[in-house]
Amino acid sequence: MEDPFKYAHEKEDEIIWMSQNTNELETSPMINLKILEAVKKRMYTLYPYQQGLAGLKELLLRDLGIEEGFDALITNGGIEATYVLTRFMLNEGDNVIASDPSFMPIHHQVRLCGADIKEIYVYKEPYKMTVDEVNEAVDGNTKSILLIDPLNPLGSAYTREEVKGMCDIAEDNDLWMIDDITYRDFAYDHTLTTEFVPERSLLIYSFSKNCGFAGMRLGALIMPDGMSKELHRWRANPLSTNILAQVGAKTALETKSQWIDRMVKQSRKNQEIIKKAVDTIPDVFLPVYPSNTNMFVIDTSETGLDPEDIQEKLLMEHNVFVRAGNYVSAKAGQNFIRVSFTVPEPQVRVFAGVFPEVMEELRG
Repeated sequence: MEDPFKYAHEKEDEIIWMSQNTNELETSPMINLKILEAVKKRMYTLYPYQQGLAGLKELLLRDLGIEEGFDALITNGGIEATYVLTRFMLNEGDNVIASDPSFMPIHHQVRLCGADIKEIYVYKEPYKMTVDEVNEAVDGNTKSILLIDPLNPLGSAYTREEVKGMCDIAEDNDLWMIDDITYRDFAYDHTLTTEFVPERSLLIYSFSKNCGFAGMRLGALIMPDGMSKELHRWRANPLSTNILAQVGAKTALETKSQWIDRMVKQSRKNQEIIKKAVDTIPDVFLPVYPSNTNMFVIDTSETGLDPEDIQEKLLMEHNVFVRAGNYVSAKAGQNFIRVSFTVPEPQVRVFAGVFPEVMEELRG
């Protein structure tokens, strides 16, 4: 098929976007108001302050409960944060322990440094890395453990005991803990690595998912105090980030208590709707349910169908854009599609209605 993203963006207003874990659910109207005020003031005519909009990183650290002993760089999405830390910590011959499935762009960044990713295959029970598997993977060249918690794309999450076990390995072997907490706000429970190894924890934060800011490109790299200057020198853009995004993010954090519970409740209702539809389809199932993120994978391997064919038919015939699994797994990608559910409920119901039909039609 033609480039699905080109096709989808050309029909942007008609597409149900369930392919990129974007979040279209309602947050606070104050966010738009404050951004519009910033536009009227023409705040965009100046370069933002290098350390970020006044008060933004302090609000972020407070939201995470780590106000003491930590600092943050405001970055161009979480992906710049991972770029900075991989450049900071890795040299040729080093390795990072991570999962497969995973958010593969981070793996690419590791390899750009001449380092290797030691991938632990997790498309099996318990659908996440175990402490024993991580411990066995450590060798003399290991520099870090990449803990994406909750895990994109599976929706699995690590218990407090599991996080502690990973942190114990990091401490015993003088490793960094890369704690990617992009989906933290969707989790039923969550533990930061800073609780156990604050001096070894580097947190990746994104405003794309919880605040619905995917198009704003705003994130943060959170680190122990005293590291900001060293990490800043690896930034791709030393002139800070989009000021309108920062204004919106600050407002989102200031108003978070007013909208986060409602948003997460709707997200969980949406995944329940999809689960009911999946349960009606023979040989199709959800490996992880409920999800601790705003997505899950739907396993279609027993049907014999190609996930890319499923993606294409849903997009071209129904304007529903999901993602074939090969984007997030080199080894398991042919087993599933990834579907995000932080879209308006009527759109979720469209997917729930057409997905069983598409599967039946493709099977002939």
